[in-house]
Amino acid sequence: MDPDLSPDGKCRRTGDLSGIEIRLLIEAIYLRYGYDFRDYACASLNRRVRNFMIKSGYKQISRIIPDILRDENLFDEFVNHICVSVTEMFRDPSVYREVREEVIPFLASFPRLNIWHAGCATGEEVYSFAILLDEEGLYERTNIYATDMDPRSVEIAEQGIYPVEAVQQGTDNYKKSGGKASFSDYYHARYGKVILPSRLKQNITFSTHNLVTDTVFNRMHLIVCRNVLIYFNKQLQDRVLELLSRSLVHNGILVLGTKERLDFSSVSGEFEPVAPKLRIYRKTGLNGS
Repeated sequence: MDPDLSPDGKCRRTGDLSGIEIRLLIEAIYLRYGYDFRDYACASLNRRVRNFMIKSGYKQISRIIPDILRDENLFDEFVNHICVSVTEMFRDPSVYREVREEVIPFLASFPRLNIWHAGCATGEEVYSFAILLDEEGLYERTNIYATDMDPRSVEIAEQGIYPVEAVQQGTDNYKKSGGKASFSDYYHARYGKVILPSRLKQNITFSTHNLVTDTVFNRMHLIVCRNVLIYFNKQLQDRVLELLSRSLVHNGILVLGTKERLDFSSVSGEFEPVAPKLRIYRKTGLNGS
């Protein structure tokens, strides 16, 4: 265990000046803007705050506090830096193949579907699932809710325009995921950008939603929350997993990142594994009925 962390992942060196400054900064942001980073994993948070200092030219963390309280543009830059997204089209293709082969038959049994991408980042994986659902004949009866706490990421996702360099990796991932057509059928390349067609956006609702502070807003048949929990400490992971569990219908499917687990949490008994190595679970507990 990191000697600077308590068992719940919080910083515990109360005499460390920089640690105190970071805690004051995070508390100030929470009080001013309502964004709660207080239970983010300590090591990751410290690293990103220090990287933000280098990028912004600050020498001391304490100098950031008065500026960020008064300058909303600086706050937006801070959030964008803290919430760095790592994503790509059909990322981890084996997950999409498993969903296609094992989860789609369950989803096909419903006349209407609600799917939530929690922490959707800039949207590449949302559109990947839209393509998968389209190929399996389910997209027309599906409502997809794509949310992220970072408004800039949500704006990029809603536009559906990406660098053309993303196509090569996306094409390879699409093939490995069991794609049934040509990946080029799902985009138009123009002026160095890839533009996704409007038909893939028509059933997607993009909005901001904070997993730390916001609540359940609908009942979902499938929730995708990948590579989000790894940035939270154990206490916050547990709270978010409770939220996701409450949002699922009975037998609903939860897809986590391959480095994330729920067996430690208070809701672990409410789930059974569908593909444990890929972190895909089925909600069987009564709270999801």
